[in-house]
Amino acid sequence: MTGITARPLAAAIIAACTAACSPPPETPPIDDPPEPQAALHDSLQAPLDAARAVEATVQDAAAAQRAQVEHASE
Repeated sequence: MTGITARPLAAAIIAACTAACSPPPETPPIDDPPEPQAALHDSLQAPLDAARAVEATVQDAAAAQRAQVEHASE
């Protein structure tokens, strides 16, 4: 390498090493933990509860249909 291309390369390597060795920025201390997000939990849980209720209704309807089929086939 010639001196013209080696100097920018050396400068880039030195800059990268210097940046890698610098300490991480200070983070402010956390006094209070964040509040639990009950609203988020409720908004996620509501559709699941509704789906479980629908599943129970579908299962009951299927059981009633099976009973009618068995009764009709006798």
